[in-house]
Formats: sequence, C-alpha cells, structure tokens
Amino acid sequence: MKKLPCKFYARKTIDVARDLLGKSLVHHVDGVKRIAKIVEVEAYLGPHDLAAHSARGLTERTKVMFGPPGHAYVYLIYGMYYCVNVVTEEEGHASAVLIRALEPIKNIDARTQGPGLLCIAMQIDKRLNAHDLLSDDFYIAESSTTEKFTIIKRPRIGVDYAGTWAKKLLRFYIKDNKFVSKK
Repeated sequence: MKKLPCKFYARKTIDVARDLLGKSLVHHVDGVKRIAKIVEVEAYLGPHDLAAHSARGLTERTKVMFGPPGHAYVYLIYGMYYCVNVVTEEEGHASAVLIRALEPIKNIDARTQGPGLLCIAMQIDKRLNAHDLLSDDFYIAESSTTEKFTIIKRPRIGVDYAGTWAKKLLRFYIKDNKFVSKK
C-alpha cells in the first residue's frame, strides 16, 4: 500500500474530501494492522465556515487545524466518542475533512458507520491528535484495487447551528455503499 504524500493534503479541502473516497485508512496497533476503505467524508472549509471548529478561532483544541496539512485532528464529542479529521490546505488555513464512515477490509469486527463508531473500531483516540499521516503506524494509502464509483453530495450532518453553512453540499459518500452512515 502506497501512503498518500503530503502534497495530496495540501490542496483545496473539497478536492481532498472527494479524493479520499475509496482510499484506505490504516492503523497499526499492538502488532495488528487494521485497514478500512473510506466511504463517507465531510469537508470543513476554515474559519469562515460556521460549522468548522476553527470558526471559533485558534484554541488549544483547534491548533492542529491551523497547522500543516497531512496531520490528524482527533477530538472528543459528547464526552464519549472520538472523531478523526484530516488537516488540509496550507498551514494557517484551518480546514479539515471529517472521516464519517469506513468499509472494513482487514482486522475490524466492530461497526464503522459514523465518526464515533469508526474510531472505536480502528482504535483511534486522542493520542493520535496531531499525528503525522505520513507515519508508519497511522496513515491513508492508495487502495490496492481501482474501483469506479459515483460520488453523492449532501449537506453535512449535525451542523444545524451553522446557519446557511448547514445546507451546503459538503458531505460526500460512495453511492450504494452499505457502510455509509446515513443515506
């Protein structure tokens, strides 16, 4: 499996989001290599995007989003679930792509439909916050097979507070994939 290079992440967030579909998320934990195909994502476009965490400015929590592209932004929601994002664009832009759902490929027995569930299944937690996705233990790679699929665009989930930003078509998923969190 060939890891995605840093230049993959240093592009427009929407392009990165769409291009992450079909790629493999890989996490090595305790000698076990977990692999899953990315089937659903959401783009968060920076501080001007009222649904993005970076809209609240630079904080201890969001400083990873303001950092260089190709790093993981991992945070806790509802006091119990972790979510994993990929930092995109140039340093200081504060944009990222949330990974919403995965299709299990290897060594995954738990559900992966939803950002919290996929983190449980892949053993992703706060220790991976700011982790370089060019590392050998947690990264995204080209898929071993080339697959043609149709990408569906929909509004993001759970961001009603963001006004007009809540209606923007910034959620992308693989059409007819049974592991997508919500159709």
